[in-house]
Amino acid sequence: MQGIPVVLDVDTGVDDACALLLAALHPCLDLRAVTCVGGNAPLVDVVRNTLTVLELVGRTDVPVGVGATRPLLEDPVDARHVHGSDGMADLGLPPPALEPDPRIAVELLRETVESSAAEGRPVTLVPLAPMTNIALFARLHPSAFGKLGRVVFMGGGANISNATAAAEFNVFHDPEAAAVVLDACAVHEVPVTMYGLDVFYEPKVTDAQVQRLRAVDTAPAQLAAALISFHHRRFASDGATIGDAGAVAMLLAPDAVRTERRPVRVELSGTWTRGRTIVDTRDWSGDMAHDPHGLSPAMVDVALEINGPWVADLWLRTVGGEQW
Repeated sequence: MQGIPVVLDVDTGVDDACALLLAALHPCLDLRAVTCVGGNAPLVDVVRNTLTVLELVGRTDVPVGVGATRPLLEDPVDARHVHGSDGMADLGLPPPALEPDPRIAVELLRETVESSAAEGRPVTLVPLAPMTNIALFARLHPSAFGKLGRVVFMGGGANISNATAAAEFNVFHDPEAAAVVLDACAVHEVPVTMYGLDVFYEPKVTDAQVQRLRAVDTAPAQLAAALISFHHRRFASDGATIGDAGAVAMLLAPDAVRTERRPVRVELSGTWTRGRTIVDTRDWSGDMAHDPHGLSPAMVDVALEINGPWVADLWLRTVGGEQW
């Protein structure tokens, strides 16, 4: 059986690394490319971390494109206070021998999307980072963007925020990019799913499960255990989320996530709310003519509930291999 063709856009990141492990190892996914953007860590760290993960799991066949160093308009920020000074748990891993692809991220996206569409197997694009690369792709190559099969992005939230009182980190980091991508999905009729903070924290791995992973003598299992253990220590918790990996798992287990199709906008100008994803939960079947904004053209499948233990087990079974 052929796997789902996927491309990940990452700012690796502990949880991006967890997502890369799942996408690179699961037999029902066909990981065709990875693109990198500055976010959780500066771009140079993101690229190194991404290449390290792919090399460790033996996926040196996957091209890695280097993308944007900073948001479209904002000054860059990072989340090394969450992910470690190197962006990936400060594990002291040796530098990878694997080199990035000579194509920049936008060109790698274009060529990968077009070649997959020509096969009759459109790409599912999974942005797990600020969507700067994806916005540039949409604007520079709109015809190729329209050939995407689906976009499933980690970002935003209907009811939960983290970077500010209103906004989630990925959208907060580059809200203009997120707005451009949602607009492009509407224009080109590309289905889009938001895997946001409402479900992000639920798939958790416990310390006992980490210890079981440590007993599996494979590179993927050892890396997975080290990543989750880092967050156990950093946050003094017995349960750490697999984070971005849940968005990848959603492709494999759609029934594990409950979504609602809702109009979504990105707030770009609010003093206290810039970067918030405005999920419209109103019933538009009545008279809404008094709303001067009208209905958002971006209709998004918003993830609102998830079977966290089931999704976490899917990830554990994948990274642990036959020995899990």
